[in-house]
Amino acid sequence: MDAVWPPVPPAVVGRDALPPQPDLPKVKVLHVITRFIAGSGGNTLLSATGMDRDQYELWVAAMPGGPLWEQAERCGVRTVHVRHMREQISPVHDLLACFELARLMRRERFSVVHTHCSKAGVIGRVAARIARVPAVVHTFHIFAAHEGLPRWRRWVYLALDRLVRSFAQRYVAVAPRVAWEAVEQRIAPAGTTVVVPSAIELAGVPHRPDPAVVRAELGVPEHAPLVGTVGRIVAQKAPLDFVRMAAQVRAARPDAEFVMVGDTTLESASLEAETRREAKRLGVPIRFTGFRPDAPQIAACLDVYVVPSRYEGLGRAVTEAMASGRPVVATAVNGVPDLVEPGATGLLARPGDPASLAASVLWMLDHPDAARRMGAQGRERVRRYFGQPQMCRALDRIYRELLGLPDLAVVNEHNAAEYQPATPNGRPLRMV
Repeated sequence: MDAVWPPVPPAVVGRDALPPQPDLPKVKVLHVITRFIAGSGGNTLLSATGMDRDQYELWVAAMPGGPLWEQAERCGVRTVHVRHMREQISPVHDLLACFELARLMRRERFSVVHTHCSKAGVIGRVAARIARVPAVVHTFHIFAAHEGLPRWRRWVYLALDRLVRSFAQRYVAVAPRVAWEAVEQRIAPAGTTVVVPSAIELAGVPHRPDPAVVRAELGVPEHAPLVGTVGRIVAQKAPLDFVRMAAQVRAARPDAEFVMVGDTTLESASLEAETRREAKRLGVPIRFTGFRPDAPQIAACLDVYVVPSRYEGLGRAVTEAMASGRPVVATAVNGVPDLVEPGATGLLARPGDPASLAASVLWMLDHPDAARRMGAQGRERVRRYFGQPQMCRALDRIYRELLGLPDLAVVNEHNAAEYQPATPNGRPLRMV
């Protein structure tokens, strides 16, 4: 239940005309994430930088490395490198990282600790329990216990998540199906999960640039259908499925062209080599661009944007593609079907099934008018509901509810209704 507080009357005198007034304490929030990189890291960055600085003091703690630290610091977010945090399970380092975080939490006396992802979620929630943090929130972005793992490792990850599920008072899911899956897997108690759509930086999503310029640079004929994907070449993104889909589409539409935008990791270098060999074996010409700083511009020029992932949370690549108005074909995994509504904002395919992907891509190419309308509706939906202000407004409400603070939006609404300027006849003006 939201806290209730009487409305505040309008100021009689501006603050500049008053004697110095004391600074009131702000709500200190610490975000804990394993790696501060794109994806869930981008969500964390927007969660921290979009809150009201008059009300909140925001911190981010994560393992060293990653491109988002400087951006966070420029926006006034306090940052902490957790020296012992590791991406993979490492009992000694994990224990040291937990104590490192607990010391930070005790020293800074945070009101809220907000953890993200599975690894940092477990360590951060344990540290918050040790430090006796009043309010703990955890966001499910993507599940560590996914189908691509060996059974024993999935069991370990689920066991750890279940062990600490009572260590948070509120859980946030980036999509309804992600919330449902968390409850089904018993890693979030029923009734504790709130769905908050994962925001993207809408200002950074381009409107469609001149496709002729992009096509000329890529060497794509002007009128050829261009099908592509953007993302790292890693197992999660199923690059081999994209190549095999492309071969089937090419057999039906010889004029189709294909592009894969994104680099790989050191661990996945062999997968990139295998992907290139498979494309050569199948005789399908795919342009591998590697990392491109203009990837959003390339994505905005695709005739069909394909997301063949084996698992996702909501899929920021899907959200960004839809924000640029591209027709999307994506695999029906985790929260993706909450975003891609078949026939309304895109088409779905079965994960791990290149033939299913190819069928949906061919339908889009054969029905360009319907594909454009789906792209336009997807763009409208994302731009209306997946912005940073909407996400931070929801987080603000969660934090305030946990801390017993009134919802400022409700208070301001009451202010507008309670303290209305009057007309000369004494009747209140209607506020619009």
